[in-house]
Amino acid sequence: MTDRIEINPAVMQGKPVVRNTRIPVELVLRKLAEGATAEELMDAYPRLTKDDIQACLGYAADLIAHQDVFVVDPKYDALDSIRSRSREQEVLDLLDGPH
Repeated sequence: MTDRIEINPAVMQGKPVVRNTRIPVELVLRKLAEGATAEELMDAYPRLTKDDIQACLGYAADLIAHQDVFVVDPKYDALDSIRSRSREQEVLDLLDGPH
């Protein structure tokens, strides 16, 4: 993790923030995603620097790079296999007769 981003349970409920501020990384990323420029962010948050903004982007990139992704075929319905097994068991129970 970059030295500009910190996670402290006593600050912003442990969300990642720009070090020595209460500015959440999430806020910086959302503002950038909404189209804010680095200059606009620095005007709105005077303690924020361009290096801090770059650190937020780097932090997000690192999180994504280390994230496991599981692709699920949308045509596959996991419940279908459960339903099939349940129907098979019902048939077997009927064939087996009452106990």
